[in-house]
Amino acid sequence: MMLRWLVALLLAASMPLAQAEPALRVLTTFSILQDFTMQIGGERVAVSTLVGPDEDAHAFDPRASDIRRLKNTDVVILNGLGFDPWIARMVAAARYRGAVVSASRDITPLPASHADDEHPTAGHHDGHEHHHDADVDPHAWLDVKNAMAYVRTITAALAAADPAGAAHYQRNALAYLARLDALDAKLKSTLAALPAHQRTVVTPHNAFGYFARAYGLRFLAPAGLSNEATPSAGAVAALIAQLRQLKVERVFIETIADDRLIQRIREETGARIGGALHADALSTRGDANSYTALMEHNLQAIAGAAP
Repeated sequence: MMLRWLVALLLAASMPLAQAEPALRVLTTFSILQDFTMQIGGERVAVSTLVGPDEDAHAFDPRASDIRRLKNTDVVILNGLGFDPWIARMVAAARYRGAVVSASRDITPLPASHADDEHPTAGHHDGHEHHHDADVDPHAWLDVKNAMAYVRTITAALAAADPAGAAHYQRNALAYLARLDALDAKLKSTLAALPAHQRTVVTPHNAFGYFARAYGLRFLAPAGLSNEATPSAGAVAALIAQLRQLKVERVFIETIADDRLIQRIREETGARIGGALHADALSTRGDANSYTALMEHNLQAIAGAAP
């Protein structure tokens, strides 16, 4: 009798542990998507990422262990727009049959040729792809309104995969969207007050087209959309001449980009290094260990308040 009572007690004690198991296993392609998914999923979702903080998705080369991780996943979340094309090969290699969600599916992308334009036109579309990924700028999350669209898409994907948790995901998403909306308003009001000489921003690669469009700035870069792009000598010389004419006072490095070109531009224009901006990844450092921290850091750097 005593033995049966002890067994029943042990089983009862183990039940909360079983109930605490995550309902979903989600794999994201890079760290910013991981943060979005964790904000929405909370303790109900176990989220891992293929390209972690301080790592470059453009240079990612999947390993056999990554294929195995994919096989043990309920939902895969990618950026799309040509940012993470290797995930399609991984899905095929793993013969994966779970949900694959493009977080950018409700975003109308900027053309790559206009990635540094001050005021390119963009909007939203019906979710169908009407472009070639190589011809678009994939960095849509750098406009907070686009990040909010990502959050809505991820929320719907989690609810579809785990209907019992739909209300949980919706509550978390609504709270997070309120924080993002306040962040967007802060970016707009702070950057709108910048003087003209601070409204041209120079970075190593062309990642900030959406940021420029959303917040009324102009970004110039010697390289293209990828951190691995190599500009011609003529293009660099033309940019240096342009910056001299504009009397640009600051240039910025990026945390996962090669900054040798920026150092050359600094030397030849007399501009100073204004700090580091984050574009393609979160950081293990506290100044960009979440999406909201990343955007706050970039705001403070551009506005001149960062050390």
